[in-house]
Amino acid sequence: MKILVINGPNINMLGIREPDIYGKETYAELCRKVEFHAAERGVTVEIYQSNHEGALVDRIQAAYFEKTDGIVINPGAYTHTSVALRDALAAVKIPTVEVHISKVEDREDFRQVSYVRDECIATVKGKGTDGYLEALDILLGR
Repeated sequence: MKILVINGPNINMLGIREPDIYGKETYAELCRKVEFHAAERGVTVEIYQSNHEGALVDRIQAAYFEKTDGIVINPGAYTHTSVALRDALAAVKIPTVEVHISKVEDREDFRQVSYVRDECIATVKGKGTDGYLEALDILLGR
């Protein structure tokens, strides 16, 4: 099984950006945690991050041609603004789990809307970076 983990803007700043909300774990530590979890389960995982919406769309589309079995996506701020990411997920029809490190329902009003959610099979939020591991397990359980 081949899983693509996509991270949107500012996720690369984990451990630096608002540690009271996102924790002190760095992006490199998150990547190692996800890679270890996937390896324990015999899954191939690729982790991708970009601060650019078009690059994220391109990566989702490429996943289709690479025969990717599932996507874990933390769109970051694009969750609340990007119809383009939603449409890319709709186009490829790859089972996708949306992840948010923070508990978005307890945050600002604008964070209550997710444009990608209706194209995802599940959403994991408010579990810190462990949410990525749960998302992987959701895809493996399909």
